[in-house]
Amino acid sequence: MTDRDPTPDTQLDAGDFASWLVEIRGAIRGDNPSDVPCGDCTACCTASQFIHIAPDETDALAHIPSALLFPAPRLPSGHVLMGYNERGQCPMLIDNRCSIYEHRPRACRTYDCRVFAATGLEPDDDKILVAQQVRRWRFSFATQSDHDAYDALCTAANQLRLDPSELPQGISPSNTTHIAIHAIEIADTH
Repeated sequence: MTDRDPTPDTQLDAGDFASWLVEIRGAIRGDNPSDVPCGDCTACCTASQFIHIAPDETDALAHIPSALLFPAPRLPSGHVLMGYNERGQCPMLIDNRCSIYEHRPRACRTYDCRVFAATGLEPDDDKILVAQQVRRWRFSFATQSDHDAYDALCTAANQLRLDPSELPQGISPSNTTHIAIHAIEIADTH
């Protein structure tokens, strides 16, 4: 077996694809958080990611030391980013647990690495642990129509990766996460 085809005992149940798609679209719109069965996985918390925090996220901002925040480039005043430590870990990750879980930023509440499994995309090269987790996810499909929707989403994501001209004007994806999210959004409108 290759690293792209893990053994069955390492696979993770990603849930029913159609139900997940409804949920993730709601999370993208900001209607609800994403409910990811992370278990003990902290791959996204240790992937050298900058976390965007909007000015309206007062609860999260109140629980993050201001010394860890800096202005977000190209965004209006009040938008900030939280960086990561010298090991690429979120500074709020303490003893392998989120120390502000109930108060975590919106970006953390809505992040769902299953977007890669749903779109057939690989996380960026520097997200090795996220990529390993993504390769383990397996969706179930209640109907052939659900499987067809999955295939169409993978096709759309690959087309956006190769030619981002179908993205809304002014949108330029800076990484595969953005491409996956935009593919889900675009597929939602067709």
